[in-house]
Amino acid sequence: MIYLDHQATTPLAPEARAAMERWLGGPGSDTFGNPHSPHRVGRQADAAVELARERVAALFPAGGRVIFTGSATEALNLALRGNSAARAGQLTAISAIEHAAVHETAHDLPGPAHILPVDAAGLLDPEVPLPAKLGVLSVMQVNNEIGTIQPAARLYERARAAGALFVCDAVQAAGKLPIAPADMIAVSAHKFHGPKGIGALWVRDGVELAPLITGGGQEGGLRSGTLSPALCAGMGVAAELALTRMDEDGAHMDRLFARALELFAGWTLNGSPDQRYRGNLNLRREGVDVARLMSTARTVCFSAGSACASDSGKPSRVLAAIGLSPAQAKTSIRLGLGRYTTEAELEEAAALLSAAVAEQEPT
Repeated sequence: MIYLDHQATTPLAPEARAAMERWLGGPGSDTFGNPHSPHRVGRQADAAVELARERVAALFPAGGRVIFTGSATEALNLALRGNSAARAGQLTAISAIEHAAVHETAHDLPGPAHILPVDAAGLLDPEVPLPAKLGVLSVMQVNNEIGTIQPAARLYERARAAGALFVCDAVQAAGKLPIAPADMIAVSAHKFHGPKGIGALWVRDGVELAPLITGGGQEGGLRSGTLSPALCAGMGVAAELALTRMDEDGAHMDRLFARALELFAGWTLNGSPDQRYRGNLNLRREGVDVARLMSTARTVCFSAGSACASDSGKPSRVLAAIGLSPAQAKTSIRLGLGRYTTEAELEEAAALLSAAVAEQEPT
């Protein structure tokens, strides 16, 4: 099996697994404690959580705090629903290619949602006109489907100048690129070789939020519920490892991306070839039946679109936003490269996919 779907999820780093195992606990151990308990076992667990928080915080700019959540989707909901501007019914603006966690949430807020268009390369103009009476601007740093890198830093500046909050979905950027400045930033551990079931929201100092989940008042009153020291520890180590390896992993992606363009020379790249994270290749080829391709080349794990939307059967909203027709979108695939992907695996996958495409072509 060749795994090329790293935008959907990544394999757990061995270092993160080792960190988690200690805090899974069991009878006779002292590492199963509730981190919110005042006794020794609880304090040990709390120390593990706080160490993990420090490690995750290193991903972000200075001057903020990390709130652990169950996912990046939860973190984005907390940011978009919990801020004072949204609660007051002010306008929220988002790009046309935001993840469903932002797109659907923005349309469910009390105030209106405004969509900012992207160009054919999948890029938002950094000087795009912003609507009047803007309360929140939410733009992702790296798109999950086509890998384009948005001008998040400039948009943050413009949001501040407009008196609005800037929310950034950095799920596909965290641990791979330096995270852009924002007022609130959401990340997910399992996208950078950490465990599933945990994410985080970074909140700039001075930004006030109302909780979505109430109860015992954990996480500074913003996210009640008992934290898992094992998940926190795994995320913390994965974050630390990603920062340590960022240059090395980036160089690896550059090499794989260049080789992939050679191997898939007969395909068209969706999205900007330059302003993109190079671990993401969204490709299309006229006449390809993607469902049949996935069935024929079943030893290659890749995506027909965003993992969050691939079950809907609908053409990709992101590919439509860059001007692709429904037919073109349906001939597109996403190959996600990762830290542990080898060039030999990529070459074998390309051969299998090429053979599967050849079976579909008329003789």
